[in-house]
Amino acid sequence: MQLDLIKAPVADSFQAVDALIMNSLHSKASIINDLGHYIIQSGGKRLRPLVVLLISGACGYKGKHHIDVATVIEFIHTATLLHDDVVDASNSRRGRETANNIWGNEAAVLVGDFLYSKAFQMLVVMNDPKVMKVLADATNTMAEGEALQLLDRHNAETTEGGYLNVIRSKTAKLFEASAQIGAILGKVDIALEQALTQYGVHLGTAFQLIDDVLDYEADPAIIGKDNGCDLAEGKVTLPLIYLLENGNAKEIRLIKEAIQEGGLEFFPAIQQLLINSGAIEYTKQFARIEIERAQKALTKLKPSPYREAASLLAEFAINRDH
Repeated sequence: MQLDLIKAPVADSFQAVDALIMNSLHSKASIINDLGHYIIQSGGKRLRPLVVLLISGACGYKGKHHIDVATVIEFIHTATLLHDDVVDASNSRRGRETANNIWGNEAAVLVGDFLYSKAFQMLVVMNDPKVMKVLADATNTMAEGEALQLLDRHNAETTEGGYLNVIRSKTAKLFEASAQIGAILGKVDIALEQALTQYGVHLGTAFQLIDDVLDYEADPAIIGKDNGCDLAEGKVTLPLIYLLENGNAKEIRLIKEAIQEGGLEFFPAIQQLLINSGAIEYTKQFARIEIERAQKALTKLKPSPYREAASLLAEFAINRDH
């Protein structure tokens, strides 16, 4: 499924977001200009801004603030990527060198801080207290989710419930905020706003679950990084948790050792175990259920090209190869 088809109803707005992103990345510090443009132009899908544009359109919004909010959300997302790559000591993302690998950790952290502050400068100009509260709360929750994930590294006792709490805080929260703000801009009633907020929650959760799967079965040439990065970093994702809860004693010992030790030497054996045990299929099915819930939330909207595109975006989230 091509993203261009999904973007079609908001193609002009999407271009306006791209233009505003580039026009907002000006600073007296040249490293902010260079590093900021590098990371913004690194091939991201801009799915979170797309959610804002589609949901606000589906809710009948006719103003211009959706462009500003979509840009703000992309800046917040990009800032988290910069900080994540520093925390993870990552060398590549989307098939390119990470910014921290080129400019150093200090520069990456500082440019991430710049993007956060730029985002909230733009929100202040918008002067919409409800939108500001949603994004302030989301940013705080995301930071907390990152900290929880850090605490859970190399922790073989991580439960499914605990893991879902982390990804709903870390990943799904910005999708949730994007959908909710689209509804807020459209001034819909509270019941519809809550339904569309749930669309964002379930979409974002499914998106992360498929990321978990891709770490074990994606083509590295397509995804832009080697398989097994999560395992090498000691990150406990849903496929591993499934096997910890359903494997035999020998399999469980191997999984625990891999989680606790980290490194890629365990990857081939773990990958085969996850496929043979049904752990990968379990995670995919979990993601499908999340998307069914997202689709159900969309039925509260009147039919429109925007609603149809939002539904296609949900399908894209679980059928993508990168």
